[in-house]
Amino acid sequence: MSRPFKVLGIQQVAIGGESKEKLSKFWVEVMGLTKVSDYKSEKENVDEDILSMGNGPFKVEIDLMQPIDPNKSPKVHDPKLNHIGLWIDKLEECVEYLTKQGVRFTPGGIRKGAAGYNVCFIHPKGNEEFPLCSEGVLVELVQAPEDVIKALS
Repeated sequence: MSRPFKVLGIQQVAIGGESKEKLSKFWVEVMGLTKVSDYKSEKENVDEDILSMGNGPFKVEIDLMQPIDPNKSPKVHDPKLNHIGLWIDKLEECVEYLTKQGVRFTPGGIRKGAAGYNVCFIHPKGNEEFPLCSEGVLVELVQAPEDVIKALS
């Protein structure tokens, strides 16, 4: 079976910490990235600043994530490199194909992410039913918009 999708590039890198202020000091003040928005979700236990670098379809997000409650799950600050996001040209076909291959996804299926794109997550650990995983790294699959697909294909 041929792969019905393409991984086009990196959409985001999510970094967790106990303090967004400390993270921002480094990423915004020292490195010069720009804060473009924020996102807060009690359900996902996250208070997040969304930064960007680059432009247009080549823009990459750097998400600075602080837990709302550090004692609750998910623990967005542990590990510090929380997850990477990958642009996918055909997300639904990708998820269907990977599921048939035995890839384990986190609960929640395809849904709107913090930046407004459809997303889903590959689980960092496999299980008996779905033994394939991203081997310790949470991976977010992100539906690429048309301009990104055109630029990166």
